[in-house]
Amino acid sequence: MISAKGKRQIAQIIPFGLIIMLFGIVYSLVEKGILGEHTSYPSTGNSYFFNPISAGFLTLISGLIVGSIEVVFLNKKFQKKSFLEKIVYKTTIYMFLITAFTLVISMFSVAIELGTTPFDKRVLTNTSNFVNNFAFWTIEIYVSLAISFSLFYSEVSDNIGQGVLINFFIGKYHRPIEEERIFMFLDMKDSTAIAEKLGHVKYFEMLREYYADLTDAIIEFGGEIYQYVGDEVVVSWKQKEDKIDNNCINCFFAMKSALSHQANKYNLEFGLVPSFKAGIHLGSVTTGEIGVIKKEIIFSGDVLNTTARIQGLCNKYAVEILTSEQVVQAMDLGNEFQSHSIEEVELRGRNEKIKLFTIEKTEFNKM
Repeated sequence: MISAKGKRQIAQIIPFGLIIMLFGIVYSLVEKGILGEHTSYPSTGNSYFFNPISAGFLTLISGLIVGSIEVVFLNKKFQKKSFLEKIVYKTTIYMFLITAFTLVISMFSVAIELGTTPFDKRVLTNTSNFVNNFAFWTIEIYVSLAISFSLFYSEVSDNIGQGVLINFFIGKYHRPIEEERIFMFLDMKDSTAIAEKLGHVKYFEMLREYYADLTDAIIEFGGEIYQYVGDEVVVSWKQKEDKIDNNCINCFFAMKSALSHQANKYNLEFGLVPSFKAGIHLGSVTTGEIGVIKKEIIFSGDVLNTTARIQGLCNKYAVEILTSEQVVQAMDLGNEFQSHSIEEVELRGRNEKIKLFTIEKTEFNKM
């Protein structure tokens, strides 16, 4: 089984392969249109043969390699750089790697053609002619555009949300559809007092660290970040069956653990450790695109208002998590968690009562 984090990484890598492959095939077709029936490049004398399938395969592999390096390594290294800086710096790094890769492929191709080793004098002379020719640098510029476009796509996708850009492209929510979803409204405790103590700039820095530390748990348990509202984050999961897994509960406790492990960092930098409370509910929503100047994919439905009001009652009952009875009934808590009934309440704006529960890990699983 591939973890939710692994699936997300694969989903991030694949567009690099597809975009760079598309650029490779287009270049191959344009090159064929220019060279026609020539069997060698006029500028270098190197052999030429038209093979878009080979070009597509090689550029797909190259793109997947670039995507893997980006997602697994470089993305984290440049996390605090601006949008433009990320694209410029990373494109430069990838161009060095691609240039080296191109030279190696060129040397081996010529060596195979001549029936000799890659370090034969004839091979090195041929490769040198290729590098010093204007045609080589046009290829490099074209490849840099392909990589820059891939990085642009990746950055925009990260900025507007997981999978949102793809949904815009395929028009999944161009017409509103009904979905069953689970929502978690997560709110920082005592945020107003913390903001007054730290000042607005320092508070914003803490907020950025706070959200970053929560993100891995959300990814690990398959959550989708719907929106950030000040110090509140709304996380959502698709409900595919009547019975649901424990991902939303696991996510809550994983986020608690993440902040606990970073306690020293928060104490040193901000003099406090943030904590949060959460409300969880499920139900039907209408999902669709909205907006003219700025488009968004939004959820609309009573379940969001209900979840927000459930979360708002955490302070009243002095608990960190509250869920509706529907959530508890839909999950199989097993031996890992225990649910405790709070009481049945009538939420503001609703004519019906809803039974609330809090959930905690069993003593065995706390160890």
